[in-house]
Amino acid sequence: MRFFARLTVICNICFIITVILRAVEQARRAKGSFDGLIGFQPLQATIVILGYGAIILNLAFLIAAITWYFRGSLNRLPRWIVWFNLILFPCQLYVQFLSK
Repeated sequence: MRFFARLTVICNICFIITVILRAVEQARRAKGSFDGLIGFQPLQATIVILGYGAIILNLAFLIAAITWYFRGSLNRLPRWIVWFNLILFPCQLYVQFLSK
């Protein structure tokens, strides 16, 4: 469970970085620069893939966390991980489905 929670947090951090990268690159394209933000393209591609895959992992984590909460075994996880993932999930839904 700890590994899954930490993996979800890492992917959620990549999601935040992905949103920032997208906003910065859109601003640069508006100015006429079409270069990538990070010089090492495979690193940027990996961050973006982990970032957009985070919504699936976060949903699975939240379903598992609800299950573990009712079993009483959620106490083994730090609360900040659960709250971080819970707060970030609506943001992920908004960015994924409602933003342009």
